[in-house]
Amino acid sequence: MIMEKIILQKWLILVLMLCISDLITTSFGANNSVTYDHRALVINGKRRVLVSGSIHYPRSTPEMWGDLIQKSKDGGLDIIETYVFWDLHEPVRGQYDFSGRKDLVKFVKLVGEAGLYVHLRIGPYVCAEWNYGGFPLWLHFIPGIKFRTDNEPFKEEMQRFTAYIVDLMKKNNLYASQGGPIILSQIENEYGNIDSAYGSAAKSYIKWAANMAVSLDTGVPWVMCRQADAPDPIINTCNGFYCDQFTPNSNQKPKLWTENWSGWFTSFGNPIPYRPVEDLAFAVARFYQRGGTMQNYYMYHGGTNFGHAAGGPFITTTYDYDAPIDEYGIVRQPKWGHLRDVHKAIKLCEAAMVATDPTYTSLGSNLEASVYKTESGLCSAFLANTGTQSDATVNFNGNSYRLPAWSVSILPDCKNVVLNTAKINSMAMLPKFTPQPLKYNLDSSGVLGSSWSWFSEPIGISKKSAFVKPGLLEQINTTSDQSDYLWYSIVMKGDEQVLQNGSQTVLHVSSLGHGLHTFINGKLADTRYSPNGNHHISVDFPVTLNSGANTIDFLSLTVGLQNYGAFFDLTGAGVTGPVSLRSSNGGLTVDLSAQPWTYQIGLKGEDSELSSGSSSLWESPVFPKNQPLTWYKISFDAPDGNDPIALDFTGMGKGEAWVNGQSIGRYWPALSSPKNGCVDYCDYRGTYRSDKCLKKCGKPPQQLYHVPRTWMKQSDNVLVVFEEIGGDPTQISFARRQIGSMCSHVSESHPPPVDTWNPEKTGKKVGPVLSLECPSPDQVISSIKFASFGTPQGSCGSYAHGRCKSIKSLPVVQKACVGSRSCSVGVSIDTFGDPCIGVTKSLAVEATCA
Repeated sequence: MIMEKIILQKWLILVLMLCISDLITTSFGANNSVTYDHRALVINGKRRVLVSGSIHYPRSTPEMWGDLIQKSKDGGLDIIETYVFWDLHEPVRGQYDFSGRKDLVKFVKLVGEAGLYVHLRIGPYVCAEWNYGGFPLWLHFIPGIKFRTDNEPFKEEMQRFTAYIVDLMKKNNLYASQGGPIILSQIENEYGNIDSAYGSAAKSYIKWAANMAVSLDTGVPWVMCRQADAPDPIINTCNGFYCDQFTPNSNQKPKLWTENWSGWFTSFGNPIPYRPVEDLAFAVARFYQRGGTMQNYYMYHGGTNFGHAAGGPFITTTYDYDAPIDEYGIVRQPKWGHLRDVHKAIKLCEAAMVATDPTYTSLGSNLEASVYKTESGLCSAFLANTGTQSDATVNFNGNSYRLPAWSVSILPDCKNVVLNTAKINSMAMLPKFTPQPLKYNLDSSGVLGSSWSWFSEPIGISKKSAFVKPGLLEQINTTSDQSDYLWYSIVMKGDEQVLQNGSQTVLHVSSLGHGLHTFINGKLADTRYSPNGNHHISVDFPVTLNSGANTIDFLSLTVGLQNYGAFFDLTGAGVTGPVSLRSSNGGLTVDLSAQPWTYQIGLKGEDSELSSGSSSLWESPVFPKNQPLTWYKISFDAPDGNDPIALDFTGMGKGEAWVNGQSIGRYWPALSSPKNGCVDYCDYRGTYRSDKCLKKCGKPPQQLYHVPRTWMKQSDNVLVVFEEIGGDPTQISFARRQIGSMCSHVSESHPPPVDTWNPEKTGKKVGPVLSLECPSPDQVISSIKFASFGTPQGSCGSYAHGRCKSIKSLPVVQKACVGSRSCSVGVSIDTFGDPCIGVTKSLAVEATCA
């Protein structure tokens, strides 16, 4: 008998291995076929319902990629989508770089090894709140070039780079037709938004781009997003907060959604946008309800704009995007978990969805049923209440269903609701940042700041590479974006009627932005920025000049280049004039605009490689605080533990920081957002827009800046800071990204967990279940901070008992959960008794892990 069991176990293991092998071969076998028809993408002859998510490889580190991909797979994704960033890979024409965070091949291979597909959006224009839309600056200087139109120099460069990427993928056998994971590619990006500005040349350009892409023979379909006239065989796709009403431009093409915006990006000077998960889940379910078969979250993990990657301009270093996986690689709950449940529910409907088109039936005002029913008897349905005010009860298929406002119920068998988008079974987590001081040793004086070295950036011209030109030069054409900074300097002797000794005159300056510091005779006279949409600066302010020679220095700066819009590449920056002086009494005006100016690209500290920490320019005596244009350096030990970490720039103004020579990006905690516009509660019901749900009004939108742990050693790390406007670096500290509490609040009216749905199951019906799970495998639930079955009130972190509560709540939950990594508790009177007969009850729990 024992021998029979052993043989049976070995047989089961063999069968399981064969099944796994078959699955891998099916997904990534040689010569896989990827086509499409009017319903879906067709992979190896089989229509598929697919869920995708955007992860941009350079916005995280290679050490993070595996974990991000696995969490995406665990969240129910089938596809990882990424742009390809031309400026990163070809910083100098003909010189390519695919190292470190730029290792596109490694990233694609990791996705494939996890059993997921890839959508490679080559562009090569990407937008993406990325500097210059992803174009390298050298492209701008090619003679006769005009971007994104029927222009031969541009088309030649675009084709050359696109072909290079396609060939690179082919050499590594990464297309599905070669057995690899890439099943889709994209050419161009949201050109339909701005193509009218390019006139008739836009139409010929789009046709050329489509033909060029197809000619590269990838063996997989190509798409164009937001391009209604995308020519066959290119699939035109939808981008937006909602795409349920989108229709492809041919009845032979499937309905695909390439960007479902999971939140929105953050700008310096603005509050932080977020998108409630109930609304996001509603949008997803509505898309599949109305015939969609592939949608992509933009972003699923947003990540970080390291270095000067952020465009915009004025886009923050964080690109968190309120995504299901946050900037630090931690799942955002309940968004990640609720969407995972939505994906599972939709996949239960896949067989019916790919077999037929949906039929639509009105169930009343703002009420709709979509049914996928086949001749063989398969039937799946979606019931939607698109109203924003009232819940509704509908009759469908002989049964009654309660539909909350702005929600979709999913019925895999056209009878039983497996999920409603407005009812969250997934737990929530309260993230926290635990402060940790910067660990460094004071010298023998014991004075705070004594361990810092510093260097004062010279005001005005200090480099041998400076040059003189008549008139005012546009900044981007002058610097080629080699630095954020450009010095303009002029030495002048004033007209006797204007510049009498000690008299005041008015200096007028006009600039294209993004920021401008004005120095008169070496002293700061004025600072201006233009972050809120209007990037022009025009200012008049009084200055006191000497009767002899006077030096006027402008330090003009950019905060990331324009990344979007028609002719965005022609958007300028810098002091373009006029620049003039006039007497305060309204007399003589002196125009300085056309006179010779001396120019210096960048800072002396940049040329001296202060960011690496190894320059000989560093000084130590008389530590300066709150001084503009100051470089700081200190050695430190890595923070304790393995949690993701950030630098807290409290006390600093604006600038850039480097850890061991790696730029963590621009910081600007001195700039707060407007005080108005945020609300304590954001109603998910109704159409979402990027300014609907905001937080951190009246505060800096970003105070914490992600530092990947892999950039640091255990000790002897070097932090370098360039402070532009003045700050106190001794206040800089670290913060560890941790989870404070995890919570769940599940009602008796919730459907049971999606995993428990089985139409063939007999016996006792499974009811709603509350589940908790510690985020780390080495943690267990250590305590239950709150538990109440009845009518609990509040939200995670602030739960309170209602009038109705079961005395069994806490002991039952403690027994089920404490000491385990995960636990599940049935939400019913069978578990807790009935503390208030006739009242719909719910269970709310807050727990901690250790």
